Amino acid sequence: MTFQFDHAAQVVDDIAQAVAWYLETIPGARALYQDESWALLDAAGVKLAFVRPDQHPSHLAWRVPTAELERLARQHGKQIATHRDKTRSFYLEGPGGQCVEIISTEGTAYEKLTPIEP
Repeated sequence: MTFQFDHAAQVVDDIAQAVAWYLETIPGARALYQDESWALLDAAGVKLAFVRPDQHPSHLAWRVPTAELERLARQHGKQIATHRDKTRSFYLEGPGGQCVEIISTEGTAYEKLTPIEP
């Protein structure tokens, strides 16, 4: 079983404002993806996602191979969602109410994200 930390996601009201703040505040932070509904940054080797409240909850995401995603979804009785970037995932409630996303990025453009040039 291969689990790898993928990203931390935070719900924000203004995606562009959150991205601008991190790019200005965290030395070396780079935008990997950004649109009006979500963004993904690399900040010191950690991926940070910013999402709107109506899109996703704040969460910690763990990446697994597709076969493991499917096995875990069956084990937990969860439906797997396919996202617009073709990643697939489901959410679990962790201790203390923390939301945990189990995600597979195999064969998607997500695996090859490169920084957006300013």
